[in-house]
Amino acid sequence: YEMALEQYARCINIQRKALGEDHPSVAAMYNNIAFVYKHQGQYELALEHSQKCLAIEIKTLGENHPSVATTKYNIAALLEDTGELTRAAGLYRESAAIYSKVLGAEHEETL
Repeated sequence: YEMALEQYARCINIQRKALGEDHPSVAAMYNNIAFVYKHQGQYELALEHSQKCLAIEIKTLGENHPSVATTKYNIAALLEDTGELTRAAGLYRESAAIYSKVLGAEHEETL
């Protein structure tokens, strides 16, 4: 895991310099780092990086983008893992609403 985090840190620094802080690729890298932290059981760091990802996605893609829905779903799963069930449920509902609005009620991501 440490090697992955080191490589992600190098990549995100390069991306920020080349693309700027608020680029979807930078958001994706924060998401990747969050998953490494989650697998290590470092939920606070995972949540911190997921929230950075979400902030960039909302700023660059808008509130109703499928990537925003996916990130909200991922954050909900983190919250569920830490026992924050009420917050998790709210984000799961927000994620489902975005998928339904953007992809349609019958899309596989919505069901």
